Amino acid sequence: MKSSKSIYKRYRFPPEIIQYAVWLYHRFNLSHRDIEDLLAERGITVSYESIRLWCNKFGSKYAQRLRRKHQGYGDTFFIDEVFVKIQGKQHYLWRAVDQDGEVVDVFLQKRRDGKAAKRFFRRLLRRHNGEPRKIVTDKLRSYGVAHREILPEAIHDTSQYANNRAELSHEPTRVRERGMRKFKSMDQAQRFLDVHAAVYNLFNLCRHLVSAKTYKLFRLRAFASWEKAAAI
Repeated sequence: MKSSKSIYKRYRFPPEIIQYAVWLYHRFNLSHRDIEDLLAERGITVSYESIRLWCNKFGSKYAQRLRRKHQGYGDTFFIDEVFVKIQGKQHYLWRAVDQDGEVVDVFLQKRRDGKAAKRFFRRLLRRHNGEPRKIVTDKLRSYGVAHREILPEAIHDTSQYANNRAELSHEPTRVRERGMRKFKSMDQAQRFLDVHAAVYNLFNLCRHLVSAKTYKLFRLRAFASWEKAAAI
């Protein structure tokens, strides 16, 4: 494993500033220019272009570390896809969340046919390290094809309203997409979505379900996990 010095060797800013900028971008609905202003208010002069490069390079590294340390997902996957326009062409954003709202995977594809569904289900098996007990989807026929071939032992629920959890899980991404004035390319979108999902899972602390004291403890643990992921 490379040391922190080798990773940040050619950067004139301390790792703590880079890590903070990357965290701000993926944790909140902020643009690179917004973060430039926030850092400037603290006396740190850095261009938004440098911040963009930091997010592109280090965000993926941090997300990989967070995924390796993830405690695992539940046994029920809620799966849905929504369309996303990139450079005027329609694409489909596939997403799976578990019963606790954790994002299992998010994957951008050009189609939503049976082949695309099977590709996404295979990714889910790799992420989950095994077959889930149950999947919940809408009535899109592609899901039935993928279920029969990839997850034949899993219960498949397509009842009305059962998949609301997956449909609602797209909203944070939609908010960021609007803030970014749409995704510019498939590669850029997938890179951002992978990191955004990892950071979202880390700070998905169910604040409305726990006491203030418990929430503060969970938040401290999340910050500690972020610091470990960024200290590469």
